[in-house]
Amino acid sequence: MPKQIYKVLFASLLSSYLLTGCQIVSVKSQGINVTIANERESILTRNKLSEASLNVLSMTGREAKICSDQPDQCIQELQQIPQIQDEQLLSTSSEIYLAKALEFENSSECKTSTLTSTRSEEKQKQQQLTYDKCLDQQLYMLDKSIRYSYAYMFKTKRQPKDRIFDNRQVQIRDFYNLALAKLVTAYALRHKPTVVEPQVKVGKSIYQINFDYYPQLKNQKIEQLLSSYNLNFSGLRSINRRDGFGSEFVLVLPQVKDDIGEGKNKYIIDPMNFSYKNGVNPNIHQARYLAATLTAQPKAASNVEDILNNAEFEIKAFDPYKYDQVNMAGKTYPLAGNFSTPYGLWLAQNNLGRAAYLTLIDRDDHLTMPHLYMLEPYNPNKKVIVLIHGLASSPEAWIRLTNDIMGDTVLRENFQVWQVFYSTNMPIMESRFQIYALLTQAFAQVDANAPAKKDAVLVGHSMGGIIARLLVSDADVTKKALSMMNNRQLNKFQKLPIISQRLVIKDIPNFSRAIFLATPHRGTDYADRWFTKAARKIIRIPGAFLSAISDSIQTQDLDLKELLQQIDHGLIQNGPSDLSYQSKFIELSKDISPRKGLAFHSIIGNITDSRDINVITDDVVRYKSAHLEGAVSEKIIKGGHSIQETPEAVLELRRILRLHLTRLGLHQP
Repeated sequence: MPKQIYKVLFASLLSSYLLTGCQIVSVKSQGINVTIANERESILTRNKLSEASLNVLSMTGREAKICSDQPDQCIQELQQIPQIQDEQLLSTSSEIYLAKALEFENSSECKTSTLTSTRSEEKQKQQQLTYDKCLDQQLYMLDKSIRYSYAYMFKTKRQPKDRIFDNRQVQIRDFYNLALAKLVTAYALRHKPTVVEPQVKVGKSIYQINFDYYPQLKNQKIEQLLSSYNLNFSGLRSINRRDGFGSEFVLVLPQVKDDIGEGKNKYIIDPMNFSYKNGVNPNIHQARYLAATLTAQPKAASNVEDILNNAEFEIKAFDPYKYDQVNMAGKTYPLAGNFSTPYGLWLAQNNLGRAAYLTLIDRDDHLTMPHLYMLEPYNPNKKVIVLIHGLASSPEAWIRLTNDIMGDTVLRENFQVWQVFYSTNMPIMESRFQIYALLTQAFAQVDANAPAKKDAVLVGHSMGGIIARLLVSDADVTKKALSMMNNRQLNKFQKLPIISQRLVIKDIPNFSRAIFLATPHRGTDYADRWFTKAARKIIRIPGAFLSAISDSIQTQDLDLKELLQQIDHGLIQNGPSDLSYQSKFIELSKDISPRKGLAFHSIIGNITDSRDINVITDDVVRYKSAHLEGAVSEKIIKGGHSIQETPEAVLELRRILRLHLTRLGLHQP
C-alpha cells in the first residue's frame, strides 16, 4: 500500500480520536431512581439544595455553600439579576432561608443539651444567651422562608392551579408547612409559654393567632406542643393523614385532676347517685391529645414586597376533624390533617396495655373504676362508637380498627370514637353496672337534639362483648339470682341495695346497633383448663371494691365476714372465673338477649378447617357460645381469639359501620 494512503488513514484516525477526546456532552442511561431523586429531592431530604435552586445559583455563578451561609446578601444579589424570573427567585430564596434555619437547628448552640448546670453562674448565663441567640436566628430564617414560599405560591404571575403538576410547587408547599411547624416549635422553646398565646413575635415580624376555627384552644393551657412531621410510632400499621395545605400538630392538654373528693382511688359503689364535684364524673375524659393544622397568611392583601418584608401575618388554627378546606388568598384549597399521631401519642404516653395486666392482679388501683376516653374533641353532629375491650386487655386491642376509622373518610366524618377501659378482674356483673353508669352519664352530657345523642354503635370483644350485650338488654334477674342463694343468704342479702341495683339490668337507649366479636355469651371451657384455673387463683378482685362493699353495709345488720366469704366462692367471683361455662354468672346471664328492635352482628373466629358448628372454635370460644339468634349478620373469619386485630374483621366492622350510616340516610353506598 502506498505511503500516502497510510498517511491519510493515520490522519483520519488521529482526527477522530482528538475530536472524541474533546467532546463535552455524552449520553448514558441512569437509574429511574436517580432521575426522580434529581427532580424531587431538596434540602428536606438531603444535605444540599434542590436541583432547581442549584440551577438558579449556577446562572449567577454563586456557590451554594456561600449563598446558604449568607442568605440575606445572596438573595439581595439575586434580586438584581433581571433574567431570574419571579418564581425562580421566590422558590430559591424560600429554600435557602430554610436551609440556614435547619443548619441553626442542628448546631450545638441551638441544642438544649448545652444548657447544663455548671459551677460558674456566669458561664451558665453565657450558655443561655448563646442558646437564645441561636433560636432567634433560626426563627428569623424560618419567618423569611414562610414569607418567600407564600409569595411563590400565591403572588406570582401564575396561580397555584396553573402549576398543579409542577414538582416545584409541591416542594415549596413542603417548605412552607415545615417552616411554619418549626417556627411555632422553636418559638415555644425560646419563650416557653404555658398557654397558647394570641400572637407570636419574631424580630419585627408579628404573627397573630386566630382561634375562630378551633375555639377550644383559645386561652388554653398546653402541656406539650409537637409537630407531627417528625413523630413515628411502632405498633401503628399506618399513619392516616389527609394531604393538603397547612402544618400538622399535636397538642397535649393538661390532665384534669381527679376531683372525686375522698381520695383519688376511691371506689364509688353507687355512681349514678354519687355527688360529683361540678356534677361531672371525672372518669369521663375529654380528648387531651388534639390534632391541629396551622396556616399562615398576610392579614391584609399586600404586594410581594410587603409580604416579604413588612406584612403582619395571621396564623389560623384549624380542627382538621371539623374542617377539610382552607381559604388562602381568596381561593379554597384542601386542608392537611394528621389523625393517627394524636391517637398514637395517647397510647404511647399512657401505656394502658401495661395497666391492664397490673389491674388484673390488683397491682394498680388508679384504674379500678372504669374510664371513658374520647379520642377527639366532642362533636355533637357525629355519631358515637363505643369500644369495650376483653379480658386482660385495654384500648390497645382496638388499634387497628380505630386507626382504620380515622383513615376512612366516610367513617371519620360521621363517627367519633369513645374507648372504655375497665379492670377485668372485677366481677362481670359489677363491670356492667359501672360501665352502664359511666356511659349513661356521658350521654347525659350530650344535648338532647344533637345527632350524637342517638343511634350510637356499641362494639365489644370477648368479655367486653358480654358486657356490651348486657348494656343493650333489659332483664330483671333478681329472682333467679336469689334462687342461687341458700335461705340464710337470701334473707340477709335480698334487700341489700348494692345487690338489688346490680340485678336489675337496663339497656342504654342511645345505642341502636351492637357488634360482638369472639364473645363467649354462654361461657368457655377455656376458663376451666388447668393453667387457667391456676391463673384464676392469682387474680384478685380489687381491694378498693371490697373496701367499698364493707363501707356500704356497715350500717346494715349484716355479718360482713359472711358476705366476704361468698366472694370468689359463689355468685360474686372475679372476671376470669365468671367466664367459665359452669359459673353462676353465665347461668344467670346466658339467656339474656339484646332488646327488641336493636340491630346486632356477630363476628366469630375459627382456627379449624371445619364448617361444623360443633367443631368451630377460636381456641378460646366455641361457635355455639359465640352465636346469637336474631343477628343481622354473622361472619365467621379464619383466625384465633384476637380476631378484632385481623384485616378481615376490621373490613367487616367497617362494612357494618357504613351500613349503619346508610340505614340512617347519612351515606350513599
